[in-house]
Amino acid sequence: MLILGVETSCDETAAAVLEFGDENAPRVLSNVVASQHEIHARYGGVVPELAARRHVEMIAPVLEAALEEASVSVKEIDAVAVTRGPGLVVALLVGLSAAKGLAWSLGLPLIGVHHLDGHVHSLYLPTGDESNAPPPFPHLGFVVSGGHTDFYRVDGHAEATHLGGTLDDALGEAYDKVAAIMGLGYPGGPIVDRLHAKFLAENGNGAKVVEFPRPFLEDRPYAFSFSGLKTAVLNYQKERGLYLSDRNLPPWARPQEVPEEVACAVAAGFQEAAVEVLVEKVSGVVRREKLPAVSVSGGVAANSYLRKKLAERAEGEGWSLHFPARKYCTDNAAMIACAGGFRLKLRGREGFMDYADMDADPSWELGDAPDE
Repeated sequence: MLILGVETSCDETAAAVLEFGDENAPRVLSNVVASQHEIHARYGGVVPELAARRHVEMIAPVLEAALEEASVSVKEIDAVAVTRGPGLVVALLVGLSAAKGLAWSLGLPLIGVHHLDGHVHSLYLPTGDESNAPPPFPHLGFVVSGGHTDFYRVDGHAEATHLGGTLDDALGEAYDKVAAIMGLGYPGGPIVDRLHAKFLAENGNGAKVVEFPRPFLEDRPYAFSFSGLKTAVLNYQKERGLYLSDRNLPPWARPQEVPEEVACAVAAGFQEAAVEVLVEKVSGVVRREKLPAVSVSGGVAANSYLRKKLAERAEGEGWSLHFPARKYCTDNAAMIACAGGFRLKLRGREGFMDYADMDADPSWELGDAPDE
């Protein structure tokens, strides 16, 4: 069974082809991602209208590239899976329209996939590391990305219950904003992680970093809040006269706000505060829910310091920890095809043939019944 996946929820235009056999592990035949980072970097974040225009330009070439890389023709595809929410509605509509047109013209089932269910299913894509097996059911699914920081109890391939999440900014967004405050570029996550690693390499693991607050560290066990942490970084900069560039200049015309040695110390302080909160929250939820395993997915799952600290806690407390391959952490279509393929196996082809009225749902909550 060949599944074509399509993903356009934010600023990546992606398509992939997966092969599902009798075994549970799908085989990735292709996974093509056209990133828009260069377009949005000058603005310090994603501009929805620009993202949608780029999706329109790239959707056909990306679909063609995915089929070519997989060495299959479109007539060999058995089903199409597409992200229908959540995300930027102007971006979602591009991928959904292309997927609907393709499925309808070929008489194929169309599976509307929740973007976060895709991230959860990135754990079921091959990693190339036999020691990193997919998580068992049930497990705690922790999705941490640019748009989401959420806990789910995952009881099966189509069974996820939302346990809690951020009350304001997602952590990935906070990383972007902190990098923007210091004039370091976009996306912020890899930049801050690199500067933290440089700080530790130059000063040692015991070095004193800039101290920032740990919001909700000891209360509200299922909730996060990162807006105050982001504001604390901004205030630190302002108090030291390090945020003085002309705010009338567009972001791409501003010089770097702070010297690199200061940026390293601030990045280290921010990341250590954020990661400490994540690790404590994950540990607490695992204990409260009595779950044997944790999966971590989404763009921030690629963060090296988070992986290290969670691995230390998992080993000390006796629960198993599972990450996707780094190439599947950020938005991609292989995870969408994976989630769609498992749903198709559970419900059958006829369960996904009535999709004429399927629409994008930018606020779709994982666990809600899809309006299909």
